[in-house]
Amino acid sequence: MPGPSAAAADGAVAEFVAVMRRLRAECPWKREQTHRSLVRYLLEETYETVDAIDEAEVSGDFGHVAEELGDLLLQVVFHAVIAEERGDFDLDDVARGITAKMRRRNPHVFGDDLDEGLTAEQVDARWQRIKEAERPDGAGGQELPSALPALLYADKVLARRERAGLPTDVAADSPDLGERLLALVAEARAAGTDPEQALRDAVRRRQ
Repeated sequence: MPGPSAAAADGAVAEFVAVMRRLRAECPWKREQTHRSLVRYLLEETYETVDAIDEAEVSGDFGHVAEELGDLLLQVVFHAVIAEERGDFDLDDVARGITAKMRRRNPHVFGDDLDEGLTAEQVDARWQRIKEAERPDGAGGQELPSALPALLYADKVLARRERAGLPTDVAADSPDLGERLLALVAEARAAGTDPEQALRDAVRRRQ
Protein backbone atom coordinates (compact mmCIF):
# COMPACT_ATOMS: atom_id res chain seq x y z
CA MET A 1 0.00 0.00 0.00
CA PRO A 2 1.61 3.31 -1.05
CA GLY A 3 2.25 5.90 1.62
CA PRO A 4 0.77 9.40 1.65
CA SER A 5 2.14 11.97 -0.71
CA ALA A 6 4.51 14.63 0.60
CA ALA A 7 1.83 17.22 -0.08
CA ALA A 8 -0.71 15.33 2.04
CA ALA A 9 1.79 14.97 4.89
CA ASP A 10 2.67 18.66 4.70
CA GLY A 11 -1.02 19.56 4.84
CA ALA A 12 -1.66 17.47 7.95
CA VAL A 13 1.42 18.77 9.75
CA ALA A 14 0.65 22.38 8.78
CA GLU A 15 -2.88 21.96 10.16
CA PHE A 16 -1.48 20.60 13.42
CA VAL A 17 0.94 23.52 13.73
CA ALA A 18 -1.99 25.91 13.23
CA VAL A 19 -3.90 24.09 15.99
CA MET A 20 -0.97 24.44 18.38
CA ARG A 21 -0.56 28.13 17.59
CA ARG A 22 -4.22 28.70 18.42
CA LEU A 23 -3.95 26.67 21.62
CA ARG A 24 -0.96 28.75 22.69
CA ALA A 25 -3.01 31.90 22.12
CA GLU A 26 -6.31 30.78 23.65
CA CYS A 27 -5.62 27.99 26.18
CA PRO A 28 -4.34 29.26 29.56
CA TRP A 29 -2.43 26.07 30.39
CA LYS A 30 -0.78 25.81 26.97
CA ARG A 31 0.12 29.50 27.08
CA GLU A 32 1.99 29.11 30.38
CA GLN A 33 4.22 26.25 29.27
CA THR A 34 7.94 26.69 28.57
CA HIS A 35 10.64 24.47 27.12
CA ARG A 36 11.67 23.51 30.65
CA SER A 37 8.15 22.82 31.94
CA LEU A 38 7.52 20.45 29.03
CA VAL A 39 10.60 18.28 29.64
CA ARG A 40 8.76 15.85 31.91
CA TYR A 41 6.06 15.33 29.28
CA LEU A 42 8.65 14.78 26.56
CA LEU A 43 10.25 12.04 28.66
CA GLU A 44 6.90 10.46 29.55
CA GLU A 45 5.73 10.39 25.95
CA THR A 46 9.04 8.93 24.80
CA TYR A 47 8.79 6.04 27.26
CA GLU A 48 5.12 5.48 26.43
CA THR A 49 6.09 5.23 22.76
CA VAL A 50 8.75 2.65 23.62
CA ASP A 51 6.15 0.63 25.55
CA ALA A 52 3.71 0.79 22.64
CA ILE A 53 6.39 -0.49 20.24
CA ASP A 54 7.26 -3.37 22.60
CA GLU A 55 3.59 -4.32 22.88
CA ALA A 56 3.04 -4.07 19.13
CA GLU A 57 5.97 -6.38 18.42
CA VAL A 58 4.09 -9.05 20.39
CA SER A 59 0.50 -8.31 19.35
CA GLY A 60 1.13 -7.22 15.76
CA ASP A 61 -1.21 -4.25 16.30
CA PHE A 62 0.67 -1.03 15.59
CA GLY A 63 -2.34 1.27 15.91
CA HIS A 64 -1.32 2.25 19.42
CA VAL A 65 2.17 3.09 18.14
CA ALA A 66 0.64 5.65 15.76
CA GLU A 67 -1.26 7.20 18.67
CA GLU A 68 1.86 7.45 20.85
CA LEU A 69 3.90 8.86 17.98
CA GLY A 70 1.21 11.52 17.69
CA ASP A 71 1.72 12.40 21.35
CA LEU A 72 5.46 12.55 20.73
CA LEU A 73 4.90 14.77 17.70
CA LEU A 74 2.82 17.04 19.93
CA GLN A 75 5.88 17.63 22.08
CA VAL A 76 8.07 18.42 19.05
CA VAL A 77 5.55 20.87 17.62
CA PHE A 78 4.84 22.40 21.05
CA HIS A 79 8.53 23.20 21.51
CA ALA A 80 8.80 24.52 17.95
CA VAL A 81 5.80 26.85 18.39
CA ILE A 82 7.23 28.20 21.66
CA ALA A 83 10.55 28.83 19.90
CA GLU A 84 8.73 30.46 16.99
CA GLU A 85 7.07 32.92 19.37
CA ARG A 86 10.47 33.79 20.81
CA GLY A 87 11.97 34.27 17.36
CA ASP A 88 14.47 31.44 17.91
CA PHE A 89 13.39 28.92 15.26
CA ASP A 90 10.27 27.24 13.89
CA LEU A 91 9.23 23.76 12.77
CA ASP A 92 10.52 24.38 9.25
CA ASP A 93 13.95 25.15 10.72
CA VAL A 94 13.83 21.88 12.66
CA ALA A 95 12.88 19.95 9.52
CA ARG A 96 15.50 21.65 7.38
CA GLY A 97 18.18 20.94 9.96
CA ILE A 98 17.43 17.23 10.25
CA THR A 99 17.06 16.89 6.46
CA ALA A 100 20.50 18.42 5.93
CA LYS A 101 21.94 16.13 8.58
CA MET A 102 20.44 13.03 6.95
CA ARG A 103 21.94 14.03 3.61
CA ARG A 104 25.39 14.67 5.12
CA ARG A 105 25.50 11.48 7.14
CA ASN A 106 24.21 9.19 4.38
CA PRO A 107 26.63 9.83 1.50
CA HIS A 108 26.05 6.27 0.28
CA VAL A 109 22.55 7.44 -0.69
CA PHE A 110 22.82 11.20 -1.29
CA GLY A 111 26.53 11.79 -1.89
CA ASP A 112 29.00 11.31 -4.71
CA ASP A 113 30.31 7.99 -3.36
CA LEU A 114 27.13 5.97 -3.82
CA ASP A 115 27.66 2.39 -2.66
CA GLU A 116 24.78 -0.06 -2.60
CA GLY A 117 27.01 -2.85 -1.32
CA LEU A 118 27.54 -1.49 2.19
CA THR A 119 26.38 -3.57 5.14
CA ALA A 120 24.31 -2.07 7.94
CA GLU A 121 27.40 -2.20 10.18
CA GLN A 122 29.48 -0.32 7.62
CA VAL A 123 26.80 2.32 7.25
CA ASP A 124 26.67 2.80 11.03
CA ALA A 125 30.47 3.04 11.26
CA ARG A 126 30.52 5.69 8.52
CA TRP A 127 27.70 7.60 10.26
CA GLN A 128 29.73 7.68 13.47
CA ARG A 129 32.87 8.91 11.67
CA ILE A 130 30.93 11.69 9.96
CA LYS A 131 29.21 12.61 13.24
CA GLU A 132 32.53 12.85 15.07
CA ALA A 133 34.07 14.92 12.26
CA GLU A 134 31.21 17.41 12.61
CA ARG A 135 32.11 18.19 16.21
CA PRO A 136 33.82 21.56 16.72
CA ASP A 137 37.04 19.88 17.90
CA GLY A 138 36.78 17.14 15.30
CA ALA A 139 37.23 14.54 18.01
CA GLY A 140 33.69 13.52 18.79
CA GLY A 141 34.00 14.86 22.30
CA GLN A 142 30.36 15.65 22.98
CA GLU A 143 29.30 14.58 26.44
CA LEU A 144 26.77 11.78 26.61
CA PRO A 145 23.42 12.82 28.12
CA SER A 146 23.46 12.17 31.85
CA ALA A 147 19.78 11.16 31.79
CA LEU A 148 20.42 8.11 29.62
CA PRO A 149 19.36 4.79 31.18
CA ALA A 150 22.42 3.13 32.73
CA LEU A 151 22.59 0.18 30.30
CA LEU A 152 22.31 2.46 27.28
CA TYR A 153 24.90 4.82 28.77
CA ALA A 154 27.31 1.92 29.33
CA ASP A 155 26.72 0.66 25.79
CA LYS A 156 27.53 4.05 24.29
CA VAL A 157 30.66 4.49 26.42
CA LEU A 158 31.96 1.09 25.33
CA ALA A 159 31.15 1.93 21.70
CA ARG A 160 33.15 5.15 21.95
CA ARG A 161 36.11 3.31 23.44
CA GLU A 162 35.97 0.76 20.64
CA ARG A 163 35.98 3.47 17.98
CA ALA A 164 38.90 5.19 19.70
CA GLY A 165 40.87 1.94 19.80
CA LEU A 166 40.82 1.87 23.61
CA PRO A 167 40.49 -1.37 25.62
CA THR A 168 36.99 -2.44 26.60
CA ASP A 169 37.90 -5.53 28.63
CA VAL A 170 35.82 -5.89 31.79
CA ALA A 171 36.21 -8.55 34.47
CA ALA A 172 33.06 -10.63 34.44
CA ASP A 173 34.08 -12.30 37.71
CA SER A 174 34.72 -9.04 39.55
CA PRO A 175 33.32 -8.83 43.12
CA ASP A 176 31.96 -5.39 42.14
CA LEU A 177 28.36 -5.69 40.91
CA GLY A 178 28.73 -2.66 38.67
CA GLU A 179 31.76 -4.21 36.94
CA ARG A 180 29.82 -7.45 36.37
CA LEU A 181 26.91 -5.52 34.90
CA LEU A 182 29.32 -3.65 32.64
CA ALA A 183 30.79 -7.00 31.58
CA LEU A 184 27.30 -8.13 30.56
CA VAL A 185 26.92 -4.99 28.44
CA ALA A 186 30.24 -5.79 26.77
CA GLU A 187 29.04 -9.35 26.20
CA ALA A 188 25.83 -8.05 24.64
CA ARG A 189 27.79 -5.76 22.32
CA ALA A 190 30.01 -8.64 21.22
CA ALA A 191 26.87 -10.62 20.39
CA GLY A 192 25.30 -7.73 18.50
CA THR A 193 22.53 -7.42 21.08
CA ASP A 194 21.04 -4.22 22.47
CA PRO A 195 21.44 -4.71 26.26
CA GLU A 196 18.74 -2.18 27.12
CA GLN A 197 16.17 -3.93 24.92
CA ALA A 198 17.29 -7.38 26.06
CA LEU A 199 16.65 -6.48 29.70
CA ARG A 200 13.31 -4.86 28.86
CA ASP A 201 12.23 -8.01 27.00
CA ALA A 202 13.29 -10.25 29.89
CA VAL A 203 11.41 -8.15 32.45
CA ARG A 204 8.32 -7.99 30.23
CA ARG A 205 8.24 -11.79 29.99
CA ARG A 206 7.87 -11.92 33.76
CA GLN A 207 5.14 -9.32 34.16
